[in-house]
Amino acid sequence: MFIEHIALYVNDLEKARGFFIKYLGGRSNDGYHNVRTGFRSFFISFDEGARLELMNKPQVIEGDRTAEYTGYAHAAFSVGSREAVDELTEKLRADGYEVRSGPRTTGDGYYESCIVAVEGNLIEITV
Repeated sequence: MFIEHIALYVNDLEKARGFFIKYLGGRSNDGYHNVRTGFRSFFISFDEGARLELMNKPQVIEGDRTAEYTGYAHAAFSVGSREAVDELTEKLRADGYEVRSGPRTTGDGYYESCIVAVEGNLIEITV
């Protein structure tokens, strides 16, 4: 068994899609649109692992991203090396994204940084 995909509701589909393509090497399908419900989505594929489905629907309400809560915490992307973690973190910082932590080695041995991106959702960049 494996994770096939994880889905994320966003307000700005094109901006979110662009983030995962530009910074994380994702490839997008042409998208889906249900004209009856207003639902739209893109599947983002990566070289390995699960796909990411970015979704938008007019009726979805904004969640509180200011506090920790149960449920989704972050999505982690492996970039292959400590140097790649450092480089991507600095590129994201230079492009105006908030670096929440790192790059650093965590207590459990991961080398990572955590970025506030895509409408406040956390993206972890790791080896």
